[in-house]
Amino acid sequence: MSRVWPRPSDYVPVWRAMQDFTKARTPDTSDELWLVEHSPVYTLGQASKPEHLLNPGNIPVIQTDRGGQVTYHGPGQVMVYILADLKRSGHYIKQMVNEIEESVILTLTGFGVEHACRKDGAPGVYVPMGNTLAKIAALGIKVRNGSTYHGVALNVDMDLKPFDGINPCGYAGLQTVNMVDMGARAQWDDVAQALATQIAGQCGLRLSNG
Repeated sequence: MSRVWPRPSDYVPVWRAMQDFTKARTPDTSDELWLVEHSPVYTLGQASKPEHLLNPGNIPVIQTDRGGQVTYHGPGQVMVYILADLKRSGHYIKQMVNEIEESVILTLTGFGVEHACRKDGAPGVYVPMGNTLAKIAALGIKVRNGSTYHGVALNVDMDLKPFDGINPCGYAGLQTVNMVDMGARAQWDDVAQALATQIAGQCGLRLSNG
């Protein structure tokens, strides 16, 4: 099942709901994908270093339990949270990360954004910009008791200025980019549903019909 949260949604209530869902699930619980557009927020992963938070201004900063470094979420970005039984799928977490990245690449291709790619040692999805690679999607997953939560963020048409207040994902000077900057003018709902469909297929999720 894909659940669309009210837009925008504050970060903490969604995060707590993910934790509660994961804690309560049983071997028979169906997997779910939550589609979220967040109010502005910086989130710090478990590996985050304070020096990567440069100038947060008045944007809230939340320490979370996901993997990865610091990133920004805000309006115009599609967030897909992946609540999956990893043990049941038979997939390893590194494999799942690869499958999520592939889902983003296929989604971007479907909207006309070509040449999206991975970057060695830096999870996420990137697109060529000039002589460098700009990050268009970030991901961070948490595994607890064999189940996943947190997920992937894809920049559709958002204000990118808040990324200047951090070293995105721990990389100083890393450029970020929107789908719209790459010529893809798409509605948030269309991108969210397309990405969810790709993730469900690539990651072998068992979703309910509800």
